[in-house]
Amino acid sequence: MTMFGESENEITPLLTAVAGRDLDRDDLEELFARAAWSGLAEPGDRMAGVVVERLGAAAALRALMKPWSVAEFSAVLEPAEQPDVAAALERWMPRLRPSAVVSNLRQAARVGARLLVPSDLHWPVGVDDLGEHAPLALWVRGTDAALDSLSRSIALVGARAATGYGEHVTMEASAGLVDRGYSIVSGAAYGIDGMAHRAALASHGQTIAFLAGGVDRFYPSGHDALLTRIAEVGAVVSELPCGQAPTKWRFLQRNRLIAAASRATVVLEAGWRSGSLNTAGHAATLGRPLGAVPGPVTSAASAGCHRLIRDYTAICVTNPDEMAELSPLEAAPALFADPTASMTSPSQSRSQLPAESGSPSPELVRLFDALSVRSPRAAADIAARAGLSIAVVQSLLGALQLEGEVAERERGWVRVTRA
Repeated sequence: MTMFGESENEITPLLTAVAGRDLDRDDLEELFARAAWSGLAEPGDRMAGVVVERLGAAAALRALMKPWSVAEFSAVLEPAEQPDVAAALERWMPRLRPSAVVSNLRQAARVGARLLVPSDLHWPVGVDDLGEHAPLALWVRGTDAALDSLSRSIALVGARAATGYGEHVTMEASAGLVDRGYSIVSGAAYGIDGMAHRAALASHGQTIAFLAGGVDRFYPSGHDALLTRIAEVGAVVSELPCGQAPTKWRFLQRNRLIAAASRATVVLEAGWRSGSLNTAGHAATLGRPLGAVPGPVTSAASAGCHRLIRDYTAICVTNPDEMAELSPLEAAPALFADPTASMTSPSQSRSQLPAESGSPSPELVRLFDALSVRSPRAAADIAARAGLSIAVVQSLLGALQLEGEVAERERGWVRVTRA
């Protein structure tokens, strides 16, 4: 027998391994479909969330494989959603390879990763507040206790190029919050993130790292030992299947999970254009409490924190007690129930938080992520890597060629480096 065109005898033991329990036929199909969707759509793809919500993951995957026409998909959607169907199908179809899902499952089973779906007992319910942009599945290496501790977690984020001051404040914050019963969430990057995780581990607390690539290859490689330790006693989480590489776009989308999974977010050290301000923006949009630690007024490494405090209603916090006050553990458990409940000022909207001026569109970010400066790639290959339609890729490549940003070689397109 087959399931989505693949051998059921091969798929069943793999799905059982990543589920960590025996599954009936419906559960097997649901899990396989969720695993497939985690690779079909880029993180945060709204239309993927809509289609899976309307049809169910398994039925939506079958509709893609049949394949349904644009009209058939439109018939199950609301009128406002229908105009986006054609572009969504063009994004997903180049990645529709059930055999690739089997390879992802095989790699996940090899490294002991599990696949969580929203119906699982240990699913982090905070991410559901992302609505149509919520993850369709999460790949995890770690303990159930760490996942369950997300309901009492605070995210500590900041710059990769941390100063001694920033690392010291982070160490004190992480250890102090652990002592007060919180778990620590961060992104495992160099600098502030890494210190937050290390201090939590040193204090025998729970810590959870959200990655922008697959959980089979830890990134950054310099934190391989740290992430291995986190996977042993805490949890390492990603919405991307094994084998997927981190990209700039995926880092930005990963940040929304850090903000959503936690009770509050604290930015400990951040420059004027730090990526951690993106996490702060997601926290504000979700109505999560947002804190920022001040630094020396002469320090460019703290300019982003001062900006959050002065212009964007972040709360100034200077020690673990003040950070804990952002979301006391004795507060009502309905913290994640209404993502707009604690949004007290329009200035907290993510769209009004600091953003890098002149930053490229999401489509350009993903296109540049998919291009190489050495290896020419065909437009279809670039589309599959970027999660964009071939038509969009060809249009962007044409415009970028005129600007000298890309060049077409005999075997495909390359990104042009500037001296």
